Amino acid sequence: IWGQASSGAIPFTTMIALLLMWFGISVPLVFVGAFFGFKAKLPDPPTRTNEIPRQIPKQAWYMVGVFNVLMGGILPFGAIFIELFFMMTSVWLQRFYYVFGFLALVLLILVITCAEISIVLCYFQLCNEDYHWWWRSFLTSGSSGLYLFAYSIMYFFTQLEIIGFVPTLLYFTYMLVFAMLFFLITGSIGFISCYWFVWAIYGAIKVD
Repeated sequence: IWGQASSGAIPFTTMIALLLMWFGISVPLVFVGAFFGFKAKLPDPPTRTNEIPRQIPKQAWYMVGVFNVLMGGILPFGAIFIELFFMMTSVWLQRFYYVFGFLALVLLILVITCAEISIVLCYFQLCNEDYHWWWRSFLTSGSSGLYLFAYSIMYFFTQLEIIGFVPTLLYFTYMLVFAMLFFLITGSIGFISCYWFVWAIYGAIKVD
């Protein structure tokens, strides 16, 4: 960027200051949070569990982890697909965006969709006696971030006329960061929903 004499290039000293703030503030806070997290008391399971894990039976092809996860991300991405086009047009083509009320509605639909698809697939997984639902519930709705990044690639070749290595690198870097952030947000929604769902259904079981 500096070689291109871009006005968006930050001064080198500012970049050093940002790195120092990252490693001097954010990184220590991560370790402090991890320390208190490991020291925190784990919630009691809603029902009695066996100490010896049960063998998981062979799953059908459509219940395999990778296929299940990839299918789970389609609906959350489909919920924001149209609005995402207008948002990216506003960011990369300098168009005005003013339908923030509709954007809030789409955000609400996205949260509900992530929760529902994660709970449904988690329920099917538990019905097939597969109790490894923790990470899959996170990845199920979080995989929509993969579709978002794939859409950004298609958007780059069909809607934009970016020429040069540096502008292309900036575009894909920003979209990768946005896709990862979207992955973390939607995945967290899916996991929290499944966590509440599992605790609710197993908490209702009466064991003498």
